[in-house]
Amino acid sequence: MPLTTTGELVTRAAEACSAVASFNVITLEHVEAVIAGAESVHAPVVLQVSENAVKFRGGHLLPLARAAAAEAERAAVPVALHLDHVQSDALLYQAAEAGFSSVMYDAARLPYAQNLATTRAAVDWAHAQGLWIEAELGQIGGKNGRPPLDAHAPGARTDPDEARAFVADSGVDALAVAIGSAHAMTTRTATLDHALLKRLSATLDVPLVLHGSSGVPDDELTAAVVGGIAKVNIGTALNIALTGAVRDFLAEHPEAVDPRGYLTVAREAMTRAVAKTLRTLGAL
Repeated sequence: MPLTTTGELVTRAAEACSAVASFNVITLEHVEAVIAGAESVHAPVVLQVSENAVKFRGGHLLPLARAAAAEAERAAVPVALHLDHVQSDALLYQAAEAGFSSVMYDAARLPYAQNLATTRAAVDWAHAQGLWIEAELGQIGGKNGRPPLDAHAPGARTDPDEARAFVADSGVDALAVAIGSAHAMTTRTATLDHALLKRLSATLDVPLVLHGSSGVPDDELTAAVVGGIAKVNIGTALNIALTGAVRDFLAEHPEAVDPRGYLTVAREAMTRAVAKTLRTLGAL
């Protein structure tokens, strides 16, 4: 099936008061598992490659991007490619040529005025290339190996009035909001601020994105989508499934040296994790 676009999938989800799942991929096994999981429940999906994943690949975007695109084009469900948490303009400028339809430009670490200025410049460039662009406002935290921020600390949450101005002045197509989740959570214990989400949804006219969804329990995730989240980002949950499967396999087969054995069970575990998440979203 030809590649679709992130903007199309998210817009369709927002109009239907549902959400599209966007999974971070690091290896080819991640890519294969995400597509297999999506096909098993007949759901569209977004494959997203983060700047950190590109750094892991020696700073080279194309090898993983080309592999993801090739697998996506063989998929029986709609698949889009998204470049995630981009802080480097040099990486941003590779997005369109590498086959991505969308970019999450991450300047949320900067003071508001700098976040707005750099995001506005990124939006102007991206829109000229036909790219859909997402940004972040608030402190979701937990990226780049740092421990998650206190998602309940004063000032961490996305302010609705500030968000309205930011969206209008930056021209972004979607906004990742800080409502209580955090990146890199290995326990599903996040408690979301649904009252704030309701205010953000009523205030903004662009789709809302939830980052750090691996740490969000199913009932909280379902409520967030009902409350206005249209794109749900998942990364750590796949890595937990992968690592657990590899550990179990090697514990049972200490003599194993062929990586195909443990990568097979790892891929199967990630496929199940993808399907579970998509079933949760599809149950709305």
